[in-house]
Amino acid sequence: MKPALAFRQPHYPSSWAKLPNGELILNEINQVLAPWWPKLFGYHLLKIGALSSFVDSKNCPIKHQVTLLENKKLADGSDIPIFAEVDDLPILEHSVDVCVLTHALEFSLDPHHVIREANRTLIPNGYLVLSGYNPFSLAGLNSFIPYRRQQSPWNERFFSAMRVKDWLHLMGYEILMDERCLHSSLAKEMSQGFISRNWRKLAQRYFPQLGSIYVIVAKKRVLPLTPIKPKWKLRAQLKPVNVSTVNSSRQQK
Repeated sequence: MKPALAFRQPHYPSSWAKLPNGELILNEINQVLAPWWPKLFGYHLLKIGALSSFVDSKNCPIKHQVTLLENKKLADGSDIPIFAEVDDLPILEHSVDVCVLTHALEFSLDPHHVIREANRTLIPNGYLVLSGYNPFSLAGLNSFIPYRRQQSPWNERFFSAMRVKDWLHLMGYEILMDERCLHSSLAKEMSQGFISRNWRKLAQRYFPQLGSIYVIVAKKRVLPLTPIKPKWKLRAQLKPVNVSTVNSSRQQK
C-alpha cells in the first residue's frame, strides 16, 4: 500500500465550480447530509476548507458556525471566517462539536495530519463529516485515461472509503454513516442520455459501493479512565523459622 503522504503540493480548488460537475457533487452531498444536520447538537461547528464552506448546514441546530479558509479572497460571508492552514488549525483542543471535511484529503499534502488536526479540535463524542472521491468507481477510472489524468482532480491521489475508515477506527471513531452516491464518471461531458440514466439507476440499486462519491459521518468515542485505588496491605513481619541442623538432629538421636 502506497503511503498517504504526497510528494508534491496538491492544488486545492477554490470552489466547486473548479471541479468537473462540482455543483452536481455538492448538491448530492447536501442531499445525503440533509437528514443528519438536525441530529448534530453542540455549540461550535467548524468547516475546514473552501469546499466545505459551501455545504448547506442551515438546518443544523448549532448556531455558531465557523469556516476555515486559506485565502481571504474565498470568504463569502455566509459563515464566520478564519484564515489559516488546514493542517495547522489555530483552534483549541477539544473545543469543536462538529467538524466538516468535504473533499479535503485528496488535495492535502499529508491527509493523515489533516484528520489528526480535526480530531484534536473535536470534543469527546463530537462528529466528523467527511466526503471524497471513490477510487473504485467510474470517476476513479478517469485517472487511467491519458488526457484526463493531467487534469484536476484526476491528477490527485484518491483514498478509498475503506482506508479512511481504517484511519478513523485507529483514532477511536464510530462510523455512523457510510454512503456512496453519483454512479457516473463525473466528467464534464457526462452523458444525460437514456443509457447513462439507466446505468446509474442499475448501479445504484445493485452496485451501491461503486458510487463515485463517498460521504462518511463518524462519532469520536473516548473511553473514560476510571482511577483504580491501590489495595493497602499490611507490611509482612519477619519471623524466625526453626530449621533443623545437622547437630540438632544428632542430639535428638
